[in-house]
Amino acid sequence: MFLTRFRVNTARPGARRLLSSPQIVHAAVMSSFPALLPTDAPPPDGPRVLWRLDHVARAEVMLYVVSPDKPDMTHLVEQAGWPAAATPTAPGWESRPYGPFLDQLTTGGQWAFRLTANPVHHIRRKDGEPTKRTAHITPTHQMGWLLQRQEHSGFRILEKPADQRLLPSGTTHGGKPHHGDRYHLTVQDKRSLGFDKGRGDSTSKERKGPVTLVTVTFDGRLEVTDPELLRRTLRQGLGRAKAYGCGLLTLAPATAAG
Repeated sequence: MFLTRFRVNTARPGARRLLSSPQIVHAAVMSSFPALLPTDAPPPDGPRVLWRLDHVARAEVMLYVVSPDKPDMTHLVEQAGWPAAATPTAPGWESRPYGPFLDQLTTGGQWAFRLTANPVHHIRRKDGEPTKRTAHITPTHQMGWLLQRQEHSGFRILEKPADQRLLPSGTTHGGKPHHGDRYHLTVQDKRSLGFDKGRGDSTSKERKGPVTLVTVTFDGRLEVTDPELLRRTLRQGLGRAKAYGCGLLTLAPATAAG
């Protein structure tokens, strides 16, 4: 496994095209692996290629990729990087083995984390109708989506001490528990995306219909409850829409969190 970081040169026309659609980013990322054919499907229970765009600032965008194999991002450097500055030792992206980091995860370890996800649920508007997948819209429900998945993902999100909370314990919203600032967890960078599924896929000349999804980025602190489950989550991703930049969970030392 490898963790790769690529800084996008947002001043270049190729970068603006790249950032215009998750489908285009997906095609570019998958083209970074010479041995991977466009028709190859990820193994159901094995590591897969995951990616995420972090919009650090208006003109600073970072692309993170977790993958079973080491990528070659020469094409991305040429289209959306700084090709004139590339050297054999600094090609324009950074890749590091991910295994040593995964191996050091232990029960009780605390980490800062970031996750861009597509929080959805299934609802039935009328009796007898089939359920429909629908995006969670409010931060409270989006937090609830992640909290429901923490146990089966190998971690728990840390709670704030009572004296650090702005809302009292037991606060409700619409008759339901309000997560508020009970947890070391924030929801930001909500994006409503719409694009054609076939766009950006050089192997297909036909349009496959529109795709719409809502994504949000979670930042917070977690404690490892099951290292093996968490390793699986880090390798396979969390939630849906992984091909469109969702599901990649990354960790950093907890002292780095604000």
